[in-house]
Amino acid sequence: MKIYRLLTEDDTSAFCHKVSDALSKGWALHGDPVMSFDAARGVMRCGQAVVKDIDAPYHPDMKLGEQ
Repeated sequence: MKIYRLLTEDDTSAFCHKVSDALSKGWALHGDPVMSFDAARGVMRCGQAVVKDIDAPYHPDMKLGEQ
């Protein structure tokens, strides 16, 4: 079973740490990162999709970050 997450954060080191943490837990990058300007807040936002194979069936109540 493959699960998917989209990690998002302001364009700061916190985003890099979030992605690095996911990679250290066995997640793999999926596609290119994206950036977009949040005009309401005046900041750049980053996003990166990650995927991971797990041995459990998918359930919508599962906490993806804990897998």
